[in-house]
Amino acid sequence: MLLDATLADLGEPKFRAGQVREWLLRGVRGYDGMTNIPSPLRAELAARVPFTTLELVTEATAQDGTVKALFRTTDGHAVESVLMRYKDGRRSICVSSQSGCPLTCTFCATGQMKFGRNLTPFEILDQALHFRRKEEINHCVFMGMGEPLINFDNVMASIAYLPEVGITHRRTTISTVGWLPNLKRFIDEVEIPVRLAISVHAPDAELRQKLMPINERYPLSEVIAECRRYVAVRRQKVFIEYVMLSGVNDRPDQAQALVKLLGRTDFKVNLIPYNPTGGIYDGSSRERIEAFQNELTKGGVPATTRLTRGRDIQAACGQLAAERTPAA
Repeated sequence: MLLDATLADLGEPKFRAGQVREWLLRGVRGYDGMTNIPSPLRAELAARVPFTTLELVTEATAQDGTVKALFRTTDGHAVESVLMRYKDGRRSICVSSQSGCPLTCTFCATGQMKFGRNLTPFEILDQALHFRRKEEINHCVFMGMGEPLINFDNVMASIAYLPEVGITHRRTTISTVGWLPNLKRFIDEVEIPVRLAISVHAPDAELRQKLMPINERYPLSEVIAECRRYVAVRRQKVFIEYVMLSGVNDRPDQAQALVKLLGRTDFKVNLIPYNPTGGIYDGSSRERIEAFQNELTKGGVPATTRLTRGRDIQAACGQLAAERTPAA
């Protein structure tokens, strides 16, 4: 790591690296704010070690207070992240694990942009630190650009730092399409209580494959089977993400089929109003979403409808596409 190498080159004691990292994770805005670091050393670090791995390109604030930031990595890849502010005091960040996404889900703007690469642990962490410098944050969802479980090792390495930023593991959620090899690793290897969300979006394999081509490689039935194993091992519910598409997946009989697929005890469904991405779909009406939710509840499956935030700045679920948004 450049920081450690630079400090060693300068002949600094080993504890200096820990001091610098502590300041970074507390949200300090620059080396100048590290008051227990000697001033000459702060100047050396500022000259030799970039303060962040990401360059902020632009930032926009929605009417509801949601903030979207567009970054570029040092090699020019675009990354977007979102800060969501809630009246109950929650400050939740939605971070990206990749630049773009290779999975081409048909309803998601990120899937339509060119895939760049996996992000490093510190490129993921620096998204969180950008917002931590604004205010305290306490929740994190890996629901931005990319499939987190493709980038499993780097995602888990970044999560290890989040408690020091203010986000406990129990308030961290990984959202995945069900990338089976690393979903199995997540269940078998990860001991910290990170929450799991699965993007399903259809109650049957045929429709899901039209919406999400990954279903051909990792079928829905196998993904759900692994989720049941997760529940057995962790004794935690799995969250099911289900985007509501008008005339596509929002009929009452499809809600009943979802109940049959999931059963009554292991899952909680989050219904997501579709956010426009310039694609081929329309969002379900409020009435259709409510009727769908009622069918799930009647069938014994807990379900809520997600509150849409940041739609006016293309910061809502499914809208991240690394477009330059005018700062508000």
